[in-house]
Amino acid sequence: MQCDYYDAGACRSCTLMGVPEDVQVADAQERVEALLPTVPTWLTPATGPASRFRNRAKMVVAGTAEAPTLGILDAAGRGVDLVRCGLYPASITDALEPLRAFVTRAALVPYDVPARRGELKHVHVTTNDAGELMVRFVLRSTESLPRIRKHLPWLLEQVPSIRVVSANLLPQHAALLEGDVEVPLTPAERLPVQQGGVTLLARPQGFLQTNTDVAGQLYTQVAAWVDDLDDDERRDGGAAALRVWDLYCGAGGFALHVAAGAASTGTGDREVVGVETSEQAVAAARDAAATAGLAGTTVVHADATAWAREQPEAAAPDVVVVNPPRRGLGEQLCAWLDAAPPRTRHLLYSSCNPASLATDLEALPGWEPVRGRLFAMFPQTTHAEVLVQLRRR
Repeated sequence: MQCDYYDAGACRSCTLMGVPEDVQVADAQERVEALLPTVPTWLTPATGPASRFRNRAKMVVAGTAEAPTLGILDAAGRGVDLVRCGLYPASITDALEPLRAFVTRAALVPYDVPARRGELKHVHVTTNDAGELMVRFVLRSTESLPRIRKHLPWLLEQVPSIRVVSANLLPQHAALLEGDVEVPLTPAERLPVQQGGVTLLARPQGFLQTNTDVAGQLYTQVAAWVDDLDDDERRDGGAAALRVWDLYCGAGGFALHVAAGAASTGTGDREVVGVETSEQAVAAARDAAATAGLAGTTVVHADATAWAREQPEAAAPDVVVVNPPRRGLGEQLCAWLDAAPPRTRHLLYSSCNPASLATDLEALPGWEPVRGRLFAMFPQTTHAEVLVQLRRR
């Protein structure tokens, strides 16, 4: 990927810029195999485009209302403009100049980090494959909302692909991307995003994998492995309805693919439960399940660890799918999995941090890895997504 910002020394966020894609993938595979030596078999890595692959831009706003920058901050806290960044598709980059003009038009004062004053901290833009957009203004207070509402028709006229707009309130002087309060500014509050074989309904505060292509391959892989396990369980005289838990389910990517796989293969009696702490993500997953007609899918708003430990043995799943945050599963959930009821014999672990995955596998002595696959979700960086299948010893 060619990047003028990198060549000019303006941005170093892409630490592997200039390294050929095949070398990046090979090096990542070598690193994860070294971290996870107990995984006996590795499938061919899943890859996608090396540029224009990110469906979400989280742009720091700096400068002044008359001359705002959208991008990142340098070491001194000054804005570095990155409106033509090659990580984002044209649907996003084409919208950034009108958004910059909107900041000026609505007199939105960018937040000055060193001075700790100002109102507008970030602009987040999410796109789908149709080029439709969701835009979020991250503000320190409601002071700017009347002006945003007044000038919003102008923005929607300039960028007709915008479907969802909201304001997020982040009053703290802290290095955070968003706050807890979301103020809808358009009638629509969700953006349909096709990832794999399922349409997810992205909401402003819901989690969405940023690499649509590779995320689709990840979800499809999990669904295929669950289909294999379903076949095995039926041959071995297991329960007629395979029961699957998707812990940390986000907007429902894994749960919906697993449920959709049951519908397409004729095993429509599969029971799928997703568990997630984000209310926005739970609402999105429920909406997507209803829209797709997946009546057997339940999404619960709860902490994954606490919820799993509270369930009676009779409700135990055959398969557990986990996709935890970077910190991993933690001691309590690992302990529950290692002592799970006999019915629970399969675990699919998707991780964006192979190091914490390695730590968790050491805390799961009752489970043995079967196979794994690297997903090149984050080109130009050393980050990697890894999926590992495990079975009870």
